[in-house]
Formats: sequence, C-alpha cells, structure tokens
Amino acid sequence: MNLKEIQNLIKFVAKSGANEVKLEMDDVKITIRTGRDSVSSEIQQINTPIQPQVTLDQHSSNAIEKTQDASNNSESLADDSKLITIKSPIIGTFYRKPSPDKPIFVEVGQTIAEGDVLCVIEAMKLFNEIESEVSGKIIKVLVDDATPVEFDQPLFLVDPS
Repeated sequence: MNLKEIQNLIKFVAKSGANEVKLEMDDVKITIRTGRDSVSSEIQQINTPIQPQVTLDQHSSNAIEKTQDASNNSESLADDSKLITIKSPIIGTFYRKPSPDKPIFVEVGQTIAEGDVLCVIEAMKLFNEIESEVSGKIIKVLVDDATPVEFDQPLFLVDPS
C-alpha cells in the first residue's frame, strides 16, 4: 500500500463518521481512529517494532482557513479571484528550507516558474519536494515553517499575472 492510498483511506474514514477502522494486509497493519477533535492513524509494519503515528488536528486547519478568510477580506485592493492557491498534496510536516542551514525556497514577492521547488513536506521520514504547477508571484505563505499540514491544505497564494 503506497502513501497516496493510505492518505485517501484516512480521508475516507474521517468523512465516513466511523470511530475506528482496522486494516491488515500481508506485512502492514493500519488502524485509523477518529474522534470529535482529531483523526489519528497508526501504521505498523508487522516485522518491524517501529509504529509511526500520524495525528491530525482539524482545529489548526480551521484556524488557518479563518486567518486566510480574514486576510482576504481586508485586502480590498487585490482581486482575490485572480489568485491561485497551491495546496498540500500529502499529509506531513511543512518546511520552507531544504535543511536548517540552507536558505528558504521562496519568499513573499518572489516570482516563480512552473516546476520551481516551493517547499518540502516530510511524510514518514521521506522529504517530498513540492513543485509549483503555475508561474507567477508569491503573494502569501499560509503555513508556518515546521508545522503539520493536512492533505489539500492551502500552502501558498500565487498571483499568476
């Protein structure tokens, strides 16, 4: 089972309203528990004693969306309908730099081209470079460095003009 399938499974269970789902396959055991305030997922390699656990705080994404809405309302001069939102393709930890001693990938106001690396998201000890699918200018970074992000969570606002 690959990372994308696991993410889709977590998303499906969160929306289904089920309290707990257990899935066992050849060498992987997955337990997904949902509650009112959070969704957690535990993935266990049967032959490995390590048990990574992912906990998603739905309140943090709601707070980010509310902050984004408030900032969009206050920017009456900018036409928000032209802005493109770049969203997280995976669940993980958002980093603006490739490593602590390296410079930030992109700054607010910087012009980017399609294929430019915007950030990295760490998921299960793998660092995934997130590349831009559009060209334009970075208007806003919506997530703080070294914070958890959810699937489809807004990361950047880009002005394509």
